[in-house]
Amino acid sequence: MSQDTIHIKFIYIVSSIAAIGGLLFGYDTAVIAGAIGSIEVKFNLSPVLTGWAASSAIWGCILGAMSAGYVSDKFGRKKILIVTALLFALSAIGSAIPQNLNQFVIARFVGGVGVGAASMLSPMYISEIAPADKRGMLVTLYQLAIVIGINLIYFVNLLIAGSGSDQWNIDYGWRYMLGSEVFPAMLFLFTLFCVPESPRWLASKGKNAEAMDVLKKVNGNAGASTVMAEIKETLKEEKGTISELFAPGLRTAMVIGMFLALFSQITGINAIIYYAPEIFKSVGFGTDSALTQTVIIGLINTLFTFVALKFIDRTGRRKLLLWGISGMVICLFGVGIVFHFQLSSGPLLLIFILGFIASFASSLGPIPWVLISEIFPTKTRGTAMSFAILSLWIGVVLVTQLTPVLLKGVGGAITFWIFGANTILLLIFTLKMIPETKGKTLEEIEKYWKKNY
Repeated sequence: MSQDTIHIKFIYIVSSIAAIGGLLFGYDTAVIAGAIGSIEVKFNLSPVLTGWAASSAIWGCILGAMSAGYVSDKFGRKKILIVTALLFALSAIGSAIPQNLNQFVIARFVGGVGVGAASMLSPMYISEIAPADKRGMLVTLYQLAIVIGINLIYFVNLLIAGSGSDQWNIDYGWRYMLGSEVFPAMLFLFTLFCVPESPRWLASKGKNAEAMDVLKKVNGNAGASTVMAEIKETLKEEKGTISELFAPGLRTAMVIGMFLALFSQITGINAIIYYAPEIFKSVGFGTDSALTQTVIIGLINTLFTFVALKFIDRTGRRKLLLWGISGMVICLFGVGIVFHFQLSSGPLLLIFILGFIASFASSLGPIPWVLISEIFPTKTRGTAMSFAILSLWIGVVLVTQLTPVLLKGVGGAITFWIFGANTILLLIFTLKMIPETKGKTLEEIEKYWKKNY
Protein backbone atom coordinates (compact mmCIF):
# COMPACT_ATOMS: atom_id res chain seq x y z
CA MET A 1 0.00 0.00 0.00
CA SER A 2 1.49 3.38 -1.06
CA GLN A 3 1.93 6.30 1.32
CA ASP A 4 -0.63 8.32 -0.69
CA THR A 5 -3.17 5.53 -0.20
CA ILE A 6 -2.48 5.50 3.55
CA HIS A 7 -2.94 9.28 3.76
CA ILE A 8 -6.22 9.20 1.84
CA LYS A 9 -7.55 6.32 3.96
CA PHE A 10 -6.68 8.19 7.16
CA ILE A 11 -8.37 11.38 5.92
CA TYR A 12 -11.57 9.56 4.95
CA ILE A 13 -11.79 7.68 8.26
CA VAL A 14 -11.22 10.77 10.40
CA SER A 15 -13.63 12.91 8.35
CA SER A 16 -16.31 10.21 8.43
CA ILE A 17 -16.06 9.97 12.22
CA ALA A 18 -16.45 13.74 12.57
CA ALA A 19 -19.39 13.63 10.15
CA ILE A 20 -21.31 11.36 12.55
CA GLY A 21 -22.10 14.64 14.29
CA GLY A 22 -24.20 15.41 11.22
CA LEU A 23 -25.98 12.06 11.41
CA LEU A 24 -26.93 12.87 15.00
CA PHE A 25 -28.03 16.35 13.88
CA GLY A 26 -30.45 14.83 11.35
CA TYR A 27 -31.52 12.04 13.69
CA ASP A 28 -32.19 14.36 16.64
CA THR A 29 -34.07 17.05 14.74
CA ALA A 30 -36.30 14.56 12.88
CA VAL A 31 -37.04 12.05 15.66
CA ILE A 32 -39.64 14.36 17.18
CA ALA A 33 -41.84 14.09 14.08
CA GLY A 34 -42.73 10.49 14.88
CA ALA A 35 -42.96 10.95 18.64
CA ILE A 36 -44.79 14.23 19.20
CA GLY A 37 -48.32 12.90 18.55
CA SER A 38 -48.01 10.27 21.27
CA ILE A 39 -46.29 12.72 23.64
CA GLU A 40 -49.17 15.16 23.17
CA VAL A 41 -51.68 12.51 24.27
CA LYS A 42 -49.48 11.05 27.02
CA PHE A 43 -49.04 14.39 28.80
CA ASN A 44 -52.39 15.85 27.70
CA LEU A 45 -50.75 18.89 26.10
CA SER A 46 -52.42 21.99 24.69
CA PRO A 47 -51.37 23.15 21.18
CA VAL A 48 -49.03 25.74 22.74
CA LEU A 49 -47.35 23.17 25.00
CA THR A 50 -47.11 20.71 22.12
CA GLY A 51 -45.26 23.34 20.13
CA TRP A 52 -42.98 23.98 23.10
CA ALA A 53 -42.24 20.27 23.46
CA ALA A 54 -41.47 19.96 19.74
CA SER A 55 -39.29 23.08 19.52
CA SER A 56 -37.43 22.91 22.85
CA ALA A 57 -34.41 21.30 21.21
CA ILE A 58 -34.09 24.24 18.78
CA TRP A 59 -33.51 26.67 21.66
CA GLY A 60 -30.77 24.38 22.89
CA CYS A 61 -29.29 24.44 19.39
CA ILE A 62 -29.02 28.23 19.58
CA LEU A 63 -27.19 28.05 22.92
CA GLY A 64 -24.89 25.32 21.59
CA ALA A 65 -24.03 27.30 18.46
CA MET A 66 -23.37 30.46 20.49
CA SER A 67 -21.05 28.83 23.01
CA ALA A 68 -19.21 26.10 21.08
CA GLY A 69 -17.00 28.49 19.14
CA TYR A 70 -15.45 30.13 22.16
CA VAL A 71 -14.94 26.92 24.13
CA SER A 72 -13.50 25.06 21.10
CA ASP A 73 -11.04 27.91 20.45
CA LYS A 74 -10.00 27.63 24.11
CA PHE A 75 -10.03 23.86 24.76
CA GLY A 76 -9.81 22.26 21.31
CA ARG A 77 -12.14 20.88 18.65
CA LYS A 78 -11.84 17.22 19.64
CA LYS A 79 -12.56 17.72 23.35
CA ILE A 80 -15.74 19.70 22.70
CA LEU A 81 -16.89 17.20 20.06
CA ILE A 82 -16.60 14.52 22.76
CA VAL A 83 -18.74 16.70 25.02
CA THR A 84 -21.39 16.98 22.27
CA ALA A 85 -21.47 13.18 21.96
CA LEU A 86 -22.06 12.92 25.72
CA LEU A 87 -24.86 15.50 25.47
CA PHE A 88 -26.50 13.48 22.68
CA ALA A 89 -26.37 10.32 24.80
CA LEU A 90 -27.68 12.04 27.94
CA SER A 91 -30.52 13.62 25.96
CA ALA A 92 -31.49 10.29 24.40
CA ILE A 93 -31.72 8.63 27.82
CA GLY A 94 -33.42 11.61 29.45
CA SER A 95 -35.97 11.95 26.64
CA ALA A 96 -36.91 8.28 26.95
CA ILE A 97 -37.71 8.27 30.67
CA PRO A 98 -39.46 11.56 31.59
CA GLN A 99 -42.45 11.47 33.90
CA ASN A 100 -43.66 14.95 33.00
CA LEU A 101 -43.31 17.66 30.36
CA ASN A 102 -40.66 19.66 32.24
CA GLN A 103 -38.32 16.68 32.40
CA PHE A 104 -38.87 16.02 28.70
CA VAL A 105 -38.15 19.64 27.72
CA ILE A 106 -34.94 19.72 29.77
CA ALA A 107 -33.71 16.50 28.14
CA ARG A 108 -34.52 17.77 24.63
CA PHE A 109 -32.86 21.13 25.39
CA VAL A 110 -29.66 19.32 26.42
CA GLY A 111 -29.71 17.40 23.14
CA GLY A 112 -30.26 20.65 21.29
CA VAL A 113 -27.10 22.11 22.84
CA GLY A 114 -25.24 19.11 21.43
CA VAL A 115 -26.81 19.55 17.98
CA GLY A 116 -26.03 23.26 17.88
CA ALA A 117 -22.43 22.74 18.98
CA ALA A 118 -21.84 19.85 16.57
CA SER A 119 -23.39 21.82 13.70
CA MET A 120 -20.33 24.09 13.76
CA LEU A 121 -17.67 21.83 15.28
CA SER A 122 -17.96 18.85 12.92
CA PRO A 123 -17.59 20.79 9.64
CA MET A 124 -14.92 23.03 11.20
CA TYR A 125 -12.88 20.05 12.37
CA ILE A 126 -13.09 18.40 8.93
CA SER A 127 -12.14 21.67 7.23
CA GLU A 128 -9.09 22.12 9.47
CA ILE A 129 -7.75 18.62 8.93
CA ALA A 130 -8.60 18.06 5.24
CA PRO A 131 -6.17 18.78 2.38
CA ALA A 132 -7.20 21.70 0.16
CA ASP A 133 -8.01 19.60 -2.91
CA LYS A 134 -10.45 17.36 -1.00
CA ARG A 135 -11.83 19.77 1.60
CA GLY A 136 -15.12 20.54 -0.16
CA MET A 137 -15.99 16.90 -0.67
CA LEU A 138 -15.00 15.91 2.86
CA VAL A 139 -17.01 18.69 4.53
CA THR A 140 -19.95 17.72 2.31
CA LEU A 141 -19.89 14.36 4.12
CA TYR A 142 -21.39 16.29 7.04
CA GLN A 143 -24.46 17.31 5.01
CA LEU A 144 -24.76 13.78 3.63
CA ALA A 145 -24.72 12.47 7.20
CA ILE A 146 -27.52 14.89 8.16
CA VAL A 147 -29.68 13.57 5.33
CA ILE A 148 -28.88 9.95 6.21
CA GLY A 149 -29.76 10.66 9.86
CA ILE A 150 -33.14 12.10 8.86
CA ASN A 151 -33.95 9.13 6.62
CA LEU A 152 -32.71 6.63 9.21
CA ILE A 153 -34.94 7.92 12.00
CA TYR A 154 -37.95 7.97 9.68
CA PHE A 155 -37.52 4.22 9.20
CA VAL A 156 -36.74 3.63 12.90
CA ASN A 157 -39.88 5.55 13.88
CA LEU A 158 -41.92 3.54 11.37
CA LEU A 159 -40.55 0.24 12.71
CA ILE A 160 -41.22 1.17 16.34
CA ALA A 161 -44.68 2.61 15.64
CA GLY A 162 -45.65 -0.61 13.89
CA SER A 163 -44.55 -2.77 16.82
CA GLY A 164 -47.60 -2.17 18.99
CA SER A 165 -51.07 -0.72 19.33
CA ASP A 166 -51.91 2.99 19.47
CA GLN A 167 -52.03 2.78 23.26
CA TRP A 168 -48.63 1.05 23.36
CA ASN A 169 -47.18 3.88 21.27
CA ILE A 170 -48.68 6.47 23.63
CA ASP A 171 -47.22 4.69 26.66
CA TYR A 172 -43.92 3.36 25.33
CA GLY A 173 -43.38 3.75 21.58
CA TRP A 174 -42.20 7.37 21.66
CA ARG A 175 -39.78 6.51 24.47
CA TYR A 176 -38.09 3.90 22.27
CA MET A 177 -37.96 6.37 19.36
CA LEU A 178 -36.18 9.02 21.40
CA GLY A 179 -34.05 6.51 23.31
CA SER A 180 -32.79 4.92 20.08
CA GLU A 181 -30.49 7.93 19.60
CA VAL A 182 -28.22 6.58 22.32
CA PHE A 183 -26.76 4.03 19.85
CA PRO A 184 -25.40 6.49 17.24
CA ALA A 185 -24.42 8.82 20.12
CA MET A 186 -22.24 6.13 21.72
CA LEU A 187 -20.77 5.25 18.31
CA PHE A 188 -19.81 8.91 17.91
CA LEU A 189 -18.38 9.09 21.42
CA PHE A 190 -16.14 6.02 21.18
CA THR A 191 -14.86 6.68 17.65
CA LEU A 192 -13.91 10.27 18.54
CA PHE A 193 -11.18 8.88 20.80
CA CYS A 194 -9.55 7.50 17.62
CA VAL A 195 -9.18 10.87 15.85
CA PRO A 196 -6.41 13.44 16.40
CA GLU A 197 -6.87 17.04 17.48
CA SER A 198 -7.14 19.65 14.71
CA PRO A 199 -3.60 20.47 13.51
CA ARG A 200 -4.48 24.14 13.02
CA TRP A 201 -5.83 24.42 16.55
CA LEU A 202 -2.68 22.74 17.88
CA ALA A 203 -0.50 25.20 15.96
CA SER A 204 -2.54 28.14 17.25
CA LYS A 205 -1.68 27.00 20.79
CA GLY A 206 2.03 26.64 20.03
CA LYS A 207 1.92 22.83 19.91
CA ASN A 208 3.82 22.71 16.62
CA ALA A 209 5.32 19.22 17.00
CA GLU A 210 1.88 17.68 17.58
CA ALA A 211 0.45 19.68 14.68
CA MET A 212 3.23 18.41 12.38
CA ASP A 213 2.52 14.80 13.37
CA VAL A 214 -1.11 15.19 12.27
CA LEU A 215 -0.22 17.11 9.09
CA LYS A 216 2.22 14.36 8.06
CA LYS A 217 -0.59 11.80 8.29
CA VAL A 218 -2.74 14.01 6.04
CA ASN A 219 -0.25 15.56 3.60
CA GLY A 220 2.92 13.46 3.80
CA ASN A 221 6.28 14.79 5.03
CA ALA A 222 6.92 17.32 2.26
CA GLY A 223 3.35 18.58 2.11
CA ALA A 224 3.17 18.88 5.90
CA SER A 225 6.18 21.21 5.98
CA THR A 226 4.63 23.49 3.36
CA VAL A 227 1.25 23.66 5.10
CA MET A 228 2.89 24.19 8.50
CA ALA A 229 4.89 27.13 7.15
CA GLU A 230 1.68 28.73 5.83
CA ILE A 231 -0.10 28.18 9.15
CA LYS A 232 2.76 29.79 11.11
CA GLU A 233 2.85 32.77 8.76
CA THR A 234 -0.86 33.53 9.09
CA LEU A 235 -0.89 32.93 12.86
CA LYS A 236 1.76 35.64 13.27
CA GLU A 237 -0.65 38.15 11.70
CA GLU A 238 -3.72 37.08 13.72
CA LYS A 239 -4.64 38.64 17.04
CA GLY A 240 -7.38 36.13 17.86
CA THR A 241 -9.84 38.77 19.04
CA ILE A 242 -13.51 39.14 18.11
CA SER A 243 -12.88 42.70 16.91
CA GLU A 244 -10.53 41.26 14.29
CA LEU A 245 -13.50 39.58 12.60
CA PHE A 246 -15.10 42.96 11.94
CA ALA A 247 -11.94 44.67 10.72
CA PRO A 248 -11.58 45.53 7.00
CA GLY A 249 -11.03 42.35 5.01
CA LEU A 250 -12.37 39.74 7.40
CA ARG A 251 -15.55 41.77 7.85
CA THR A 252 -16.55 40.64 4.36
CA ALA A 253 -15.99 37.00 5.30
CA MET A 254 -18.18 37.54 8.36
CA VAL A 255 -21.00 39.03 6.27
CA ILE A 256 -20.79 36.17 3.75
CA GLY A 257 -20.83 33.52 6.48
CA MET A 258 -23.82 34.95 8.34
CA PHE A 259 -25.83 35.83 5.20
CA LEU A 260 -25.27 32.44 3.57
CA ALA A 261 -26.15 30.56 6.76
CA LEU A 262 -29.36 32.54 7.31
CA PHE A 263 -30.54 32.34 3.71
CA SER A 264 -29.81 28.61 3.48
CA GLN A 265 -32.76 28.26 5.87
CA ILE A 266 -35.19 31.02 4.80
CA THR A 267 -35.41 29.91 1.17
CA GLY A 268 -37.93 27.17 1.87
CA ILE A 269 -36.14 23.92 2.64
CA ASN A 270 -37.48 23.46 6.17
CA ALA A 271 -40.97 24.50 5.10
CA ILE A 272 -40.97 21.61 2.64
CA ILE A 273 -39.22 19.07 4.89
CA TYR A 274 -41.43 19.80 7.93
CA TYR A 275 -44.76 20.47 6.21
CA ALA A 276 -44.59 18.36 3.03
CA PRO A 277 -47.50 16.03 3.94
CA GLU A 278 -49.83 18.98 4.61
CA ILE A 279 -48.70 20.74 1.43
CA PHE A 280 -49.45 17.66 -0.68
CA LYS A 281 -52.80 17.05 1.01
CA SER A 282 -53.81 20.64 0.21
CA VAL A 283 -53.75 19.86 -3.53
CA GLY A 284 -55.65 16.59 -3.30
CA PHE A 285 -53.25 13.86 -2.19
CA GLY A 286 -54.58 11.43 0.42
CA THR A 287 -52.74 10.96 3.71
CA ASP A 288 -50.95 7.74 2.68
CA SER A 289 -50.02 9.19 -0.70
CA ALA A 290 -48.74 12.40 0.91
CA LEU A 291 -46.51 10.40 3.25
CA THR A 292 -45.21 8.43 0.25
CA GLN A 293 -44.20 11.68 -1.46
CA THR A 294 -42.33 12.64 1.72
CA VAL A 295 -40.27 9.43 1.46
CA ILE A 296 -39.51 10.27 -2.18
CA ILE A 297 -38.33 13.73 -1.08
CA GLY A 298 -35.93 12.07 1.38
CA LEU A 299 -34.50 9.80 -1.32
CA ILE A 300 -34.01 12.69 -3.78
CA ASN A 301 -32.34 14.72 -1.03
CA THR A 302 -29.89 11.89 -0.40
CA LEU A 303 -29.20 11.18 -4.08
CA PHE A 304 -28.41 14.78 -5.01
CA THR A 305 -26.20 15.28 -1.97
CA PHE A 306 -23.98 12.67 -3.65
CA VAL A 307 -23.97 14.94 -6.73
CA ALA A 308 -22.51 17.73 -4.59
CA LEU A 309 -20.04 15.26 -3.08
CA LYS A 310 -18.75 14.42 -6.56
CA PHE A 311 -18.55 17.89 -8.08
CA ILE A 312 -17.84 20.39 -5.28
CA ASP A 313 -14.05 20.12 -5.62
CA ARG A 314 -14.20 19.84 -9.43
CA THR A 315 -16.77 22.41 -10.46
CA GLY A 316 -16.23 24.66 -7.44
CA ARG A 317 -18.43 26.08 -4.70
CA ARG A 318 -19.50 29.26 -6.50
CA LYS A 319 -20.58 27.63 -9.77
CA LEU A 320 -22.53 24.88 -8.00
CA LEU A 321 -24.25 27.50 -5.84
CA LEU A 322 -25.27 29.60 -8.84
CA TRP A 323 -26.71 26.63 -10.74
CA GLY A 324 -28.48 25.22 -7.70
CA ILE A 325 -29.96 28.52 -6.51
CA SER A 326 -31.21 29.26 -10.04
CA GLY A 327 -33.02 25.92 -10.06
CA MET A 328 -34.51 26.67 -6.65
CA VAL A 329 -35.89 30.02 -7.88
CA ILE A 330 -37.64 28.37 -10.83
CA CYS A 331 -39.14 25.60 -8.72
CA LEU A 332 -40.31 27.87 -5.88
CA PHE A 333 -42.16 30.15 -8.27
CA GLY A 334 -43.55 27.03 -9.96
CA VAL A 335 -44.96 25.80 -6.64
CA GLY A 336 -46.48 29.25 -6.10
CA ILE A 337 -48.14 29.12 -9.52
CA VAL A 338 -49.70 25.72 -8.75
CA PHE A 339 -51.25 27.19 -5.60
CA HIS A 340 -52.18 30.56 -7.15
CA PHE A 341 -54.13 29.09 -10.05
CA GLN A 342 -55.49 26.30 -7.82
CA LEU A 343 -54.26 23.69 -10.23
CA SER A 344 -55.48 20.26 -9.21
CA SER A 345 -52.25 18.79 -10.48
CA GLY A 346 -50.54 16.85 -7.73
CA PRO A 347 -47.89 15.48 -10.12
CA LEU A 348 -46.95 19.02 -11.25
CA LEU A 349 -46.53 20.11 -7.63
CA LEU A 350 -44.43 17.01 -6.94
CA ILE A 351 -42.18 17.78 -9.93
CA PHE A 352 -41.54 21.34 -8.75
CA ILE A 353 -40.88 20.27 -5.16
CA LEU A 354 -38.55 17.44 -6.19
CA GLY A 355 -36.77 19.88 -8.52
CA PHE A 356 -36.33 22.25 -5.60
CA ILE A 357 -35.00 19.46 -3.35
CA ALA A 358 -32.56 18.30 -6.05
CA SER A 359 -31.32 21.86 -6.61
CA PHE A 360 -30.95 22.49 -2.87
CA ALA A 361 -29.28 19.17 -2.05
CA SER A 362 -26.63 19.63 -4.74
CA SER A 363 -25.79 23.22 -3.76
CA LEU A 364 -27.29 25.22 -0.89
CA GLY A 365 -27.54 22.14 1.35
CA PRO A 366 -23.83 21.29 1.65
CA ILE A 367 -21.97 24.37 0.36
CA PRO A 368 -22.72 26.74 3.28
CA TRP A 369 -21.16 24.18 5.66
CA VAL A 370 -18.08 24.10 3.43
CA LEU A 371 -17.71 27.86 2.98
CA ILE A 372 -18.45 28.73 6.60
CA SER A 373 -15.81 26.25 7.76
CA GLU A 374 -13.08 27.56 5.46
CA ILE A 375 -13.38 31.37 5.18
CA PHE A 376 -12.39 32.42 8.72
CA PRO A 377 -8.90 32.78 10.29
CA THR A 378 -7.62 29.97 12.51
CA LYS A 379 -7.41 31.76 15.87
CA THR A 380 -10.99 33.04 15.66
CA ARG A 381 -12.56 30.38 13.43
CA GLY A 382 -14.59 28.90 16.28
CA THR A 383 -16.02 32.23 17.40
CA ALA A 384 -16.69 33.36 13.82
CA MET A 385 -18.46 30.11 12.98
CA SER A 386 -20.59 30.53 16.10
CA PHE A 387 -21.93 33.81 14.70
CA ALA A 388 -22.64 32.18 11.33
CA ILE A 389 -24.27 29.04 12.73
CA LEU A 390 -26.30 31.17 15.14
CA SER A 391 -27.68 32.92 12.04
CA LEU A 392 -28.57 29.51 10.61
CA TRP A 393 -30.52 28.50 13.70
CA ILE A 394 -32.32 31.83 13.81
CA GLY A 395 -33.41 31.04 10.25
CA VAL A 396 -34.64 27.61 11.36
CA VAL A 397 -36.71 29.18 14.14
CA LEU A 398 -38.19 31.82 11.81
CA VAL A 399 -39.23 29.30 9.16
CA THR A 400 -40.52 26.74 11.66
CA GLN A 401 -42.65 29.31 13.46
CA LEU A 402 -43.83 31.41 10.49
CA THR A 403 -44.50 28.81 7.78
CA PRO A 404 -47.78 27.44 9.25
CA VAL A 405 -48.90 31.03 9.94
CA LEU A 406 -48.14 32.09 6.36
CA LEU A 407 -49.74 29.00 4.79
CA LYS A 408 -52.93 29.65 6.74
CA GLY A 409 -52.89 33.46 6.50
CA VAL A 410 -51.81 34.27 2.94
CA GLY A 411 -51.90 30.83 1.29
CA GLY A 412 -49.39 28.60 -0.46
CA ALA A 413 -48.78 30.89 -3.44
CA ILE A 414 -47.63 33.95 -1.48
CA THR A 415 -45.69 31.79 0.99
CA PHE A 416 -43.60 30.13 -1.72
CA TRP A 417 -43.18 33.36 -3.66
CA ILE A 418 -41.72 34.91 -0.49
CA PHE A 419 -39.26 32.03 -0.37
CA GLY A 420 -38.60 32.59 -4.08
CA ALA A 421 -37.88 36.29 -3.49
CA ASN A 422 -35.44 35.38 -0.71
CA THR A 423 -33.74 32.97 -3.09
CA ILE A 424 -33.37 35.69 -5.75
CA LEU A 425 -31.68 37.89 -3.14
CA LEU A 426 -29.32 35.02 -2.34
CA LEU A 427 -28.57 34.54 -6.07
CA ILE A 428 -27.62 38.22 -6.43
CA PHE A 429 -25.53 38.06 -3.25
CA THR A 430 -23.68 34.98 -4.54
CA LEU A 431 -22.93 36.69 -7.86
CA LYS A 432 -21.66 39.85 -6.20
CA MET A 433 -19.96 38.66 -3.02
CA ILE A 434 -18.94 34.99 -2.87
CA PRO A 435 -15.50 34.14 -4.32
CA GLU A 436 -14.34 30.72 -5.45
CA THR A 437 -12.35 28.88 -2.78
CA LYS A 438 -11.84 25.43 -4.33
CA GLY A 439 -8.29 24.13 -4.19
CA LYS A 440 -7.06 26.88 -1.85
CA THR A 441 -5.59 26.21 1.56
CA LEU A 442 -7.28 27.86 4.53
CA GLU A 443 -4.29 30.18 4.81
CA GLU A 444 -4.56 31.23 1.14
CA ILE A 445 -8.26 32.05 1.67
CA GLU A 446 -7.40 34.17 4.70
CA LYS A 447 -4.79 36.10 2.70
CA TYR A 448 -7.38 36.69 -0.05
CA TRP A 449 -9.65 38.66 2.31
CA LYS A 450 -6.82 40.81 3.58
CA LYS A 451 -5.53 41.51 0.07
CA ASN A 452 -8.82 42.21 -1.72
CA TYR A 453 -10.89 43.96 0.94
